[in-house]
Amino acid sequence: MDNTTRLDLYRTMVLIRTYEDAILREYHADKKPGFDIGAGNIPGEMHLAAGQEPVAAGVCAHLRTDDAVTATHRPHHFAIAKHVDLNKMTAEIFGRVDGLGRGRGGHMHLFDPAVHFSCSGIIAEGLPPALGMALAFKRQGSGRVAVAVTGEGAANQGAFHESLNLAAVWKLPVIFVVEDNDWGISVPRSASTSVKSNATRADAYEMPGERVEDNAVEDVYSAAERAISRARQGGGPSLIEVHTLRLYGHFEGDAQGYRPELQSVPGHDPIPTYEDRLRTAGILDDTVVRSARAEAERIVEDAISFAKESAEPSPTTCLDYVFAAPSMGRSN
Repeated sequence: MDNTTRLDLYRTMVLIRTYEDAILREYHADKKPGFDIGAGNIPGEMHLAAGQEPVAAGVCAHLRTDDAVTATHRPHHFAIAKHVDLNKMTAEIFGRVDGLGRGRGGHMHLFDPAVHFSCSGIIAEGLPPALGMALAFKRQGSGRVAVAVTGEGAANQGAFHESLNLAAVWKLPVIFVVEDNDWGISVPRSASTSVKSNATRADAYEMPGERVEDNAVEDVYSAAERAISRARQGGGPSLIEVHTLRLYGHFEGDAQGYRPELQSVPGHDPIPTYEDRLRTAGILDDTVVRSARAEAERIVEDAISFAKESAEPSPTTCLDYVFAAPSMGRSN
């Protein structure tokens, strides 16, 4: 891997972490002294992807603008790596009219057709739509691919297995990415999944399966390069599982009393780990680190300001952008 690519991966990871920490700050700023999940500028649940940056950075480094990604309820890292409009995305998280969904969807329902990105709060929901897009790409002969991201818990859902089966039958250009952060909310993987690696499940559908250990961004990059290249060349689907890390709770406000390993989690943070690796290789120094962090902070704070300056939707527009049956509103 060339040094320019390594630095690009590092900068992407730094941007994602800077964004997540800024959202963390804004989310909790007005929910004190007692935590009120419905209060503040960002009401409702919040699922942050800090610690899972290597998955998004490594996969999306190989994607074109016209490739598609369907992400999970923890979507910010993939949205950023896929170059979703950060100002509009942040406004959507704040529930403002300049958001991607005009403030209607919130952080679990981000849609940016300009870069073919979507996500959903429903577990494993993004896999079937990714198949639909992959089928269209195949018929068009465009060389485009679809990436369907899900968690290790969702790999036990029927939609996961149905999607793998159909993708293999139709030889679709889709890559299934499973983020294994060890916890399905508060349930450990060992208590919910019979196999040690979901990559082995790919064998049942006669597609390549690969597991990446240690949350290593360069290994994710290499695995994604193989799978995406295969899909573009007509080779069909592949599955990649990455053993990653959830630094924070399942949602903000999660006390995480179920995690016996919680004290050791910060020591596995992938960003300082990769930073040390690049420093040892002579690719990174203090100047580059400061520059990357400063640029990320500028971009993120500009997006936060954009969101705060955007207006809240008027209550009079509550029925706008809603699909309704033709008979709605008629009297008998």
